[in-house]
Amino acid sequence: MTSRRLIAVLGATGAQGGGLARVILADGNSGFAVRAITRRPDGPAAQALLAAGAEVAFGDLDDPGSLVAALSGAHGLYAVTNFWEHFSPERELAQAGHIARAASDAGVAHVIWSTLDDTRIRVPLSDPRMPTLMGRYKVPHFDAKGEANALFEGVPTTFLLTSFYWDNLIHFGMGPRRDADGSLIFVLPMGNRKLPGIAAADIGACALGLFRRGGAVVGHTIGIAGEHLTGAEMAEALSRALGEPVRHVSPPFADYAGFGFPGAADLANMFQYKHDFNAEYCASRSVERSRELHPGLLSFRQWLERNVQRVPVPASVT
Repeated sequence: MTSRRLIAVLGATGAQGGGLARVILADGNSGFAVRAITRRPDGPAAQALLAAGAEVAFGDLDDPGSLVAALSGAHGLYAVTNFWEHFSPERELAQAGHIARAASDAGVAHVIWSTLDDTRIRVPLSDPRMPTLMGRYKVPHFDAKGEANALFEGVPTTFLLTSFYWDNLIHFGMGPRRDADGSLIFVLPMGNRKLPGIAAADIGACALGLFRRGGAVVGHTIGIAGEHLTGAEMAEALSRALGEPVRHVSPPFADYAGFGFPGAADLANMFQYKHDFNAEYCASRSVERSRELHPGLLSFRQWLERNVQRVPVPASVT
């Protein structure tokens, strides 16, 4: 263990960090060891990582001192924040600043910062095409991460642009639902534009590929995706996997914002951004580059083959 370079992983009990921790632990030849950083080191997810061979350390993104201690001796750091835990872009920006300063203070040689586009670069706050949210954002959960990129100036960082998790169909309420006539629909307000998506576990595997490349990717922004698909193409794949027709429905963005669930307006603006700047958004997330980082990269159909039983599907009404 001592001969391996230590990768500290924030969010190690979540989707991205957990995927990275597990793929390192499963690869005895990676040359890396894992330190899982979590607010709940005694929790079942952290204890499972400990049993699998990881170090486990306490760290709280709102407590800078705890991060400095947790990063002591680490060669690398996978840094991710979770907007959906608190819905506060200001808190996310503060957390990113704590991470960057702690990494600098600890002398971490390679940080991977999981980030997203600052949509205000293409859609200024004055632009009426998209409503401004929370006073200073267009897509809060994107913009805060993109704005935080500047906080990593002077820290040896690779900026990792992630894509839509296909796992959102399982955990985020984005799976098929029943229409009024009882037929299955897949709601995705993207029209006929393509949505870059990825299996959440593959994000960690791609991150491992970046850590293997080390200094060659420091200072670079690299986007990843498993496949670029239209809503109709995703609905077709769902139909095959579920054995029942699924129809793609693309409501107007304003209608989607009015669905009323927490974050609906944020997501509506996000989908509009991906729709309106589709060529640029897709180009920044290369499937081919992702497969170079992780040859086992899954397509959507392959992900469904492994996970279709976990996708909640409402029972038909007869």
